[in-house]
This record gives sequence, structure tokens and C-alpha cells, in this order.
Amino acid sequence: MAVSELRNELNCSICLNVYEDPVILRCGHNFCSTCIGNVLTSQEGSGGYSCPECRMQFEERPELQRNIVLKNIAERFQSTHPEEEPGGILCTYCINSSVPAVKTCVHCEASLCEGHVKMHNKSSEHVLIEPTSYLENRKCSQHKKILEYYCCEDSVCICVSCRLDGTHKGHQVELIEDAFEKKREKLRNVLGELSSQKAEARSRIQTLLGHKDKVKRKAATFNKTVINLFRDIHKKLDALEKQILNEGRRQEEEATNSVTDLIQHLEAEIDEFSNKIIMAEKLYNITEPLNVLEEDIKGHEDLKGTTIEGNDVKDLHEGPTFKSLLKGLFDIVNQVRLDTLQAISDIVLDADTAGNSVNVSKDLKTVSYTESCTYPTSPRRFIINQILSKTSFSSGQHYWEVETSKAGSWRIGVAYASIDTKDRCTIGNNNKAWSLRRKDDKYSVVHDDNEMGLMQTFSSLGFGVYLDYEGGRLSFYELCDSVRHIHTFRTNFTEPLHAAFLVYNSSVTIMNVAH
Repeated sequence: MAVSELRNELNCSICLNVYEDPVILRCGHNFCSTCIGNVLTSQEGSGGYSCPECRMQFEERPELQRNIVLKNIAERFQSTHPEEEPGGILCTYCINSSVPAVKTCVHCEASLCEGHVKMHNKSSEHVLIEPTSYLENRKCSQHKKILEYYCCEDSVCICVSCRLDGTHKGHQVELIEDAFEKKREKLRNVLGELSSQKAEARSRIQTLLGHKDKVKRKAATFNKTVINLFRDIHKKLDALEKQILNEGRRQEEEATNSVTDLIQHLEAEIDEFSNKIIMAEKLYNITEPLNVLEEDIKGHEDLKGTTIEGNDVKDLHEGPTFKSLLKGLFDIVNQVRLDTLQAISDIVLDADTAGNSVNVSKDLKTVSYTESCTYPTSPRRFIINQILSKTSFSSGQHYWEVETSKAGSWRIGVAYASIDTKDRCTIGNNNKAWSLRRKDDKYSVVHDDNEMGLMQTFSSLGFGVYLDYEGGRLSFYELCDSVRHIHTFRTNFTEPLHAAFLVYNSSVTIMNVAH
């Protein structure tokens, strides 16, 4: 790489000079600390900040990180390639005209044109180099001789006296030109590395910007889904609230009407009692025995009247009403659970993979253990009591539910399409399948022959399976009064997956999940 090209790579795009105290923005571009500071200050109050080179936007004033590597490279370049005068180096001896110099004599500290070079002293002391006006560092400060060597041990340029008789005697040295070329080679490698890192950073920015856009789109879709979901929940809750309140008002009206009817009935009986009391008092006040005894008391025999049973009064029955409320809430929650699943998959069994110890129902939804079933030979058929689904998954999110028999052992899970069907290894006891297992009323999860026992017990025979292929998640749930999480496998799926089942003295049925 030419010096001019190297200088261009080390120039700040704002001031067009070699970097001074370079700093780097998040977009990967470098600037002089003062230059970019002035630009950002001028952008204050404009509603944001941007990179002067790629125009990447920043909501807040970006933090400036010092680029130490680039600073060291720029300083070394400046020390070995100082900026020349605008008109170039002129011949020192052509005082009457501006004649460009072609060489500079380090010994004479003078620049020479082509004519003066021909007449110049040819002795070894007079070292000619490319034209430069920067000669202070070309002579040894101690011996005043030309710096010809580079001490590799002390990393300094030395003269012949330093090498032979001075403090660098016996040190490993190189000619300055050779050391310079090695240094330039390292610098080329560093610049190549930096250019590669710069390109990689730019590529990374584009990837991150793409990811940012993807996140925004997903967030917008998610927010819309959540808003619609809660809007639907609010409608269902409002309807349920109206239903329960109407039921409460109906029971209240029915109970109060029954009480009103009974009060009216009792008030009529009170009037009857009053009439009977008057008649009884008249009879009681007669002092003549014969008159009392001869008085026709027919109609007065039931002087006590009738009684009203308390059970005839209706009451408010909160229990059944609250039960209806809880059922309604559960139905709403259960529907929300189903609605939030992005893909409820319709799973059917692949009879061509069924082992000879299993029976498959006609609707391809139930697999059960049997000892008397024989299938035609197939390269895809298991030699043990296992079966795969016809449905396969190579992307997306999927959910299905199963109902298991109360007795026996079983395994439910997923397996790669490439699982070895001729191996007697059960699903989960290899690195191509993941499963939830029940054996002897104990539960565990199994993968790659690693089994982890589960402490909880399950009262339900229903289980849900949720697969997020890109997310690398396989989750199992118990389907009881509320959905209860059992376990989640986390991995990186690399092949198409099938639902997988194993039965032994048991059965598993794939349930139809209503949307």
C-alpha cells in the first residue's frame, strides 16, 4: 500500500487530517475526538444525533469510545511520515528558483535537485534518502551520526557507534530499511485486520438493523394480538358479569316475592285469628254453664289456627351462582390459553411406523399396547412398541394434547425423522428424541439417555405438548382444572421432528383441540 493510500485510510473524514485522539461511534466510524465533538454539539436541539459519514441516527448523544489501536497507528505513521510542505521539498542550493528536490542528504541536512545530486559528495557519510524536511530524528543525539540500525531488543534507532561501542553493543540489530519494511508489513496486517473488522462491524450493523426491524414488526403483531385478546376477554367478562348479576337479581326477586306472598298470607291469618279470639272471648265471658255447654262450638274447634312453614320462604343461593361464575371464568381462561397458542396442530399417527406390539385406531388418533398385532415389514417401522406421527415440524410453534390410560407405562414426546427404528432404544434414551415418561406411577423426563425424575404427582390423565422449533423449546403441561407446567427442554433443533409415543399395557389418544 502506497504512503498516500495509507494516509487516506488514517485521515479523519471531518478535518481530512491524520487522526488526533481518535474515537469510535457505535456504527463503527472513527473521527478525531474534537471533530466529532463539535459536530455532535452542533446537532443539539435538532431532535437527535447522526454519524457524519453513514447518517446512522442516535436518539441520545452517543458515547465516544477512544480507539487506542488506531491512535497508536496514527502516531507511528506521523512520526515516520510527517506531512510535507504544500509545494513539496525544494532544492536547498537552487536559491534563485524553486526546483524540486529528488534526494535529501542526511549528513549535509540539505535537499538536492537532480543537478546537485550529480555533483554531491559520494562518500559513505553522505547518505541520500527520499526528499524530506524532517531530519532532526535522523541523527544520533549522542554521537551525531546517521541512524542506520534498529535495535530489536530496545526498540530504538541507533548509529554505528551505538552498535559497536555504545549501550547497544552486542544487541540484535537490523538495518533501518529492513526494520522499516517489517514494521510496514505489520502495519499492513493491522490495517487489513482493521478494514476487515470495519467491514464486519458494518455487516453486523446491517444485521442488527434488520433484527431491530424484525423485533418491531413482531412487537406490533404481538401488541395487536394482546389488544384483541384483552378486548375479547373484556367482552366475555362483561357478558359473564351481566349473566351472573341477572341471575342474582332473578333469585333476589323470586325470594322477595315469596316473602311478600307469605306476609300477605300471614296478615290474612292474623285477621282470622282476631275474629276467632273475639268469638272465644264472648263464649268465655258467659257465666251460665248450660248456655256455654249448649253453645254450638262447631267452627271453633280449630282455635289455634294454621301455621306457616319457614321452608316456604325462598332464599338467595350464592353457592350455585358462584359455581357458575367460576365455571365461566375457567372457560374464559381456558379459551385464552388456546387462543394464545400460535398453532394448534392436528396430529395423526403414521401406521407405517407402528411396532408390532401396538394397535392403531382407524381414525389414527389412538395407539394402544397389544401382543397380537402384526404389520407388514417396512423400513420405517419400529421393532418395539413405539410409533411416530405423520405430521412433521421443521419450523414454527405447535401444540397438541393427549389423554393417557390410567394404568400401564407410556412415553410422549418428539423425535427426529432420522431416528433409528431398528434400534431397541426407547424414545428419549438417545440423542434424537425427547420424552415425558410414566412408569410405576412415577414420572420423569428423558433425553440422550439422561433421565430426570419429577417430584410432582399428576391427578389428570390429560397432557399438553408445546413445541417452539426456532426457539428450541419443548414443554409439557398437565391439563387439570388449571394448566400446570411440568418441564421444558431447551435445545437447538436441527432436523424435522415428529410427535412420538411409546405404550406398554397402556394407551394414548391424541385429542382434538378446539380453537
